[in-house]
Amino acid sequence: MAPSRNQDREARDRLRAYTARQRVHETQVRRRRRDDLLAAVGVVVVVGLAVVTQVVWDTDGSADEATASASPSPSETASATGDVPSADIAEGRTWTGQLDLNDDVQLGVELDGATAPQAASVIIDLAQQGFYTDTTCHRMSDAETAKFLQCGSANGDGTGDAGFTFGPLENVPADGLYPTGTIAMARGAEPDSQSTQFFITYGDTYLDASTGGYTVVGRVTSGLDQLTANVTDAGLTPSTAEVPNDGAPVVPTTITSLTLE
Repeated sequence: MAPSRNQDREARDRLRAYTARQRVHETQVRRRRRDDLLAAVGVVVVVGLAVVTQVVWDTDGSADEATASASPSPSETASATGDVPSADIAEGRTWTGQLDLNDDVQLGVELDGATAPQAASVIIDLAQQGFYTDTTCHRMSDAETAKFLQCGSANGDGTGDAGFTFGPLENVPADGLYPTGTIAMARGAEPDSQSTQFFITYGDTYLDASTGGYTVVGRVTSGLDQLTANVTDAGLTPSTAEVPNDGAPVVPTTITSLTLE
């Protein structure tokens, strides 16, 4: 028996509905693929930013990667990516507190919220959130003119941050001298690549001033003898044979607490 006109119409309607559903499905698949691609690109960008925040010095204390691209003088204009803590947190005053490393190093510290308000505010905010607790001091230099311990990376190996970078450089010594006990912000090639990492000098340290320098955010007021006796005197494991004065401290060093008030 031949199909009726109504049956033909119903068949055509079903075909149109099926075709429409197929088009919707194909559109959704294309959108998911696009979203997956954008997400992958975003991950690459984040990883790139994390790598940029590392600081690279030569064994003689001068900048390596930073030399070619950093500005020759401290940055005048703030530049940031991500949600940077407000510079008002530091309140333009001196903050005091204690930085504990492992179970046997207690460093008295001061942060200068007047001369380095942005950097001080970042460290204060991160400390109050507990960001630094259980992070490692992953890097040490024991070169004749560069003696420092570097801490504060999110991943404990010099990579990772809190999701932001910031500038400008503040309170940079014009002569490139970072006296014993200086606390300064680490950064990458660009002046506005500061993030969570900082370094503490346990001996007078000279860094190439022509690269823009490093923000001096504070100083150690007590306990440096504990740092040298329990950590730095044990030496370091060189990163490479060609760079014998730069690498991880032999004594694994972890920030157990940082309190500021």
